[in-house]
Amino acid sequence: MNIKVYGADWCSDCVTAKKFLNSKGVNFEYIDITDNQQAIALVEKINNGRRVIPTLIVDGVSFTNPGINGLMKILAQ
Repeated sequence: MNIKVYGADWCSDCVTAKKFLNSKGVNFEYIDITDNQQAIALVEKINNGRRVIPTLIVDGVSFTNPGINGLMKILAQ
């Protein structure tokens, strides 16, 4: 499973998502969008112009702020 998490260190939902994935032993790439124009553009493209984080890309499929329940469903796939 290839997981990329786009977020920011000041975002509590992002911190929660990272802690959950780490607690499950899931490998993922974290991309801080704060000063990353390329990452910001991708997040905005996925979310119809809105900068919603965390945005995850799992095996090429995007998920916008899935929450813990959403993350559990994603990992169960």
